[in-house]
Amino acid sequence: MNNKLAQDLGLLLVRLLTGGMMLTHGIPKIGRLLGDGPVRFADPFGLGPEISLSMAIFAEVICSALIILGFKTRWATIPLMITMLVAAFYAHWDDPFGKKELPLLYFAAFMGLLLSGGGKFSLDGIKRK
Repeated sequence: MNNKLAQDLGLLLVRLLTGGMMLTHGIPKIGRLLGDGPVRFADPFGLGPEISLSMAIFAEVICSALIILGFKTRWATIPLMITMLVAAFYAHWDDPFGKKELPLLYFAAFMGLLLSGGGKFSLDGIKRK
């Protein structure tokens, strides 16, 4: 297997796994937004918990789906990276490092995708041809 093919397969794997796993965090948030009663969610930017939760849902569901597809991959990483930094350093500020570790790991994966793009096996890669 040549080096370029291995890189493209690696990017595909990272996109599918990080995007898919992030969906498991985002999809349940939709129920919280649409549920009965007041929305309780971290509000780091002072926009209100409903808007903050909506922004997290956008990142964790819509942007994750874009990353899985490899469409506008670099752009889709930005809201996810912001969300992961907010999770690590705002929502889990007082928690031990173990609680910050997962969002920081996601942040690192999304940073890698920001720098590398979606690779050959993505809609971005197909469009480039």
